Amino acid sequence: MLKRAKEVLTIEARAINLMTRRLGHDFEATVDIIAKCTGRVIVCGMGKTGIVARKIAATLSSTGTPSIFLHSAEAVHGDLGQVTAKDVVIIISQSGETEETVRLLPLVRKIGAKIIVMTGNSKSTLGTYGDLILNIGVKSEGCPLGLAPMASTTVTMALGDALAACLIDRKKFKKEDFALYHPGGSLGRRLLLKVEDIMRRENSLALVMSTSKVKDVLWTITKARCGCACVVDRKHKLLGIFTDGDLRRHLEDDPAVLLKKVSEVMTKNPSFIQKEKLAAQAFDVLKTKKIDELPVVDHSGRVVGLLDVQDLLKAGLV
Repeated sequence: MLKRAKEVLTIEARAINLMTRRLGHDFEATVDIIAKCTGRVIVCGMGKTGIVARKIAATLSSTGTPSIFLHSAEAVHGDLGQVTAKDVVIIISQSGETEETVRLLPLVRKIGAKIIVMTGNSKSTLGTYGDLILNIGVKSEGCPLGLAPMASTTVTMALGDALAACLIDRKKFKKEDFALYHPGGSLGRRLLLKVEDIMRRENSLALVMSTSKVKDVLWTITKARCGCACVVDRKHKLLGIFTDGDLRRHLEDDPAVLLKKVSEVMTKNPSFIQKEKLAAQAFDVLKTKKIDELPVVDHSGRVVGLLDVQDLLKAGLV
């Protein structure tokens, strides 16, 4: 079994290496045409190739090139209405003679869309019809029966990835752009979620004056159900922070700490973060400083919220 598995992987790896030596003018021209396309990239295929075509379309769309998958058989039953003269149509067929795919050629040509062909047979019907041809031919599929597409679908998918990567460079697509299309993913959260989106506010925030007694501060913390109190002046500017850790440390030295002013036992000049910063940046501060709470301030230094490590956990950033 291991021998067979290694044989298939070797065949597919060699097929991709062969593809790298084939890349030339038509590939560069394809990138150029797609980059200048004012419509969408429509990727067509059937069977296993159709599954790969769907993946290529999805990768292009998620990296800044609007794209859809069009099933070759469904296209001639009404779905061809999705194609316009502004589009670029990538048609995939290893043999270049797949009946349902070949039937599309004159129809797409009549609509006026550019046709990019991915085929393993440049002399096929499909190969002679395309504006540009990308050769996906392989010497061996790797299938013991010589029937199931293996190396050819791997090469096709890899070529689609190469196209997407080049278009990322060509369009100067950034991480922030990627995050915009993936708001539900971890990267999207890291690049889009701001501190003010998840910070604790108002009733969930313990704000106390520097003259407040520790016992009263504890009540305020309990009422707000948070792990600390932000000590502020009359303008709500941050002076310090009082945590459960501060209480324990001072109780060891002075059992009467509850009657002291919080300004006497608070942590002065605490770390803080501005509300418009990314939540991921707040996590980095918490991790670096080895703390659990972080006061949130506005541009004037006024405390407007509190960020707890639990808030980052709930947001999926930890």
